[in-house]
Amino acid sequence: MSRTGIEPPRLGEPWLLTPGPLSTAYEVKVAMLRDWGSWDDDFRAMTYELRTRLVRMLGDGHEAYTCVPMQGSGSFAVESMLGTLVPRGGRALVLANGAYGKRAAETLRIMGRSHVVLDKGDFLPPRGYEVARMLADDPAITHVLVVHCETSSGVLNPLEEIADAVAHAGCRLLIDAMSSFGAIPIPPRRIAFDALVSSANKCIEGVPGFGFLLVRQDALLRCEGNAHSLSLDAYAQWATLEKTGQWRFTPPTHAVAAFLEALRLHEAEGGVEGRGARYRANRDALVSGMRGLGFETLLDTRWLSPIITTFFCPADPHFVFDRFYALMKRRGFIIYPGKLTEVDSFRLGCIGQVDVPVMNRLLEAVVDTLHDLGVRNPAPPAAAITKRALLDETEVAA
Repeated sequence: MSRTGIEPPRLGEPWLLTPGPLSTAYEVKVAMLRDWGSWDDDFRAMTYELRTRLVRMLGDGHEAYTCVPMQGSGSFAVESMLGTLVPRGGRALVLANGAYGKRAAETLRIMGRSHVVLDKGDFLPPRGYEVARMLADDPAITHVLVVHCETSSGVLNPLEEIADAVAHAGCRLLIDAMSSFGAIPIPPRRIAFDALVSSANKCIEGVPGFGFLLVRQDALLRCEGNAHSLSLDAYAQWATLEKTGQWRFTPPTHAVAAFLEALRLHEAEGGVEGRGARYRANRDALVSGMRGLGFETLLDTRWLSPIITTFFCPADPHFVFDRFYALMKRRGFIIYPGKLTEVDSFRLGCIGQVDVPVMNRLLEAVVDTLHDLGVRNPAPPAAAITKRALLDETEVAA
C-alpha cells in the first residue's frame, strides 16, 4: 500500500479492476522517471536485490530456490518454465479449469512436448484424488502443471492436496502462480514444487515488463539443453545472471526500478500476509455487495479467490456488456470481460492499489449504471444457476 494509504488515481486515471495490469502506487510510477544502464553496476545491484527478495518471499525452505527473471509478459515466463523444466522426453499433465490451463497445454503442443489434459471446465477445481488417479493410470507422466488462481473464472485451486498427490506419485510439480504469488502463501515446506512463475504486474503491484521463475536449484541444474527457445531458456538466463549479474538480453530497466519500489511497499504492508488480507477484504466487500444487488457469482463461495471474481451476466435483455463496460469506464472503473466458454460473464478484480472504500464506490457505480441501462433485476439465467448447482453436487458427492 502507498505510504499515504490508498489514494485516488492521479491525472484522471480510472481504477483498473483487472487481474493485471492494475492500479499502481504513485511511488511506483515515480520510480520509472530515471534511466538506467543495463550493464551498469547500479542496475546489476538492482537485479540482485530483486532476485534475493523474491526468493525470500517463499518463506521457510526458500534456501533451495533461485530466481530467474524473464523478459516479457506472464505467458513468456510460463513458456520459459515449461520449455526449460519439462525435458524433451518428458510428459506433462496439465490441470485445466479455464483459459490459462488451456494456454499451457497449447504451449506444450507447439513446443512438441508430450502432454495430457485434465479439463474441469469453467466451474470446478481439479482435486487431488483425480490427479492421483491420472498419475497412477499414466506412469509416463513426469511433470504436473497447475494454475494456482485461474483468473478466467476466479477459482483458487486446492494447491496443497494437488501437491501431495504429485509428490506421492514421484512426479514434479510446476505452478503457474501468476495471480497468487505475493498475496497467497506457497511455502516450500508444505508444498513440494520444482518451479513457480509469476509476473511483475500482479500481486506485487509493479508494472508490466517481465515475469520470473522461482526454481529449485537442483532441478534447474538438470535442465541445460532442454529449452526449445534461445530467448526463453531459463537455464541459460540463470547461468548468465550467476556469472555476470546481467540479463542475457536487454532488460526492462524501468519496470525493474518500479518493481523494487513495489517490493518495498509490499514489505511495508506486511508482506504476503498483509497484502493478502487487504485483497480478501476487497473480495468480501465486493461479493457481499454484488450479491446484495442481485448478481450471482460463477463459483461457490468456497472456491472464490481473493484475486478476481467472475459474475454471471444478468438475464435482463437490457443488459449489454459493452454498454455496461462503457458506462462503468465513464464512472472511473475499468472492468474485465468474461473469458468463459459456457456462460456469459464479466470479472471484477480485487488486486492492485484498491481497498474497501474503492469497492464501495464501485458498487455505487454499478447501481447507477444498471439504472442507466434499464436493468431492474441483475439475476442470471436460471439455466446457469442450475448448471452450477448440479456441478457442485457432483463435486460434493465425489
